[in-house]
Amino acid sequence: MLDIYGYHIQHGLGPFDLEPLHPDELKRRRKAMLKRRLPHLVADLDGTVVGYAYAAPFRKRPAYRYTVEHSIYVHKDFRGMGIGRRLLPALIAALEQTKTRQMIAVVDSSNIPSRRLHEACGFIEAGVLRSVGFKFGRWTDSVFLQRPVGAADGRLPDDHLGGTVPAGE
Repeated sequence: MLDIYGYHIQHGLGPFDLEPLHPDELKRRRKAMLKRRLPHLVADLDGTVVGYAYAAPFRKRPAYRYTVEHSIYVHKDFRGMGIGRRLLPALIAALEQTKTRQMIAVVDSSNIPSRRLHEACGFIEAGVLRSVGFKFGRWTDSVFLQRPVGAADGRLPDDHLGGTVPAGE
């Protein structure tokens, strides 16, 4: 996974990291997601990791606790082979087993394959943030794509009474 992410940092506009991650940092991020019981899926082909997808909290403020931002990364040698088309529906299905109600994807505006994949999986464009990233000597736009999960906003969450969140959540 570290090699896949490192490639995307060095060659892609998706991750806004500019330097490769230390292995411990990737482990820390993954552990934090799993602690929150958010899915982190890995696609392998004959024992080789060819892609992965995960969901993380959309924002830290408690009112956002039912919304996640997700990411999908595919190994450069396996792009265009349907890995993302397998990972994204599996991630959606895994999130349907949680309290998640909305998924957000933040995609570089020039990443047409990712945008098409998300649209095929029920995401709609929710907005564009123009010139918010600077990478490889140019400004980049971020497209926000959104999709409801499960019952979405059709029902209140179990812990809605009083409108507060217990400390530490």
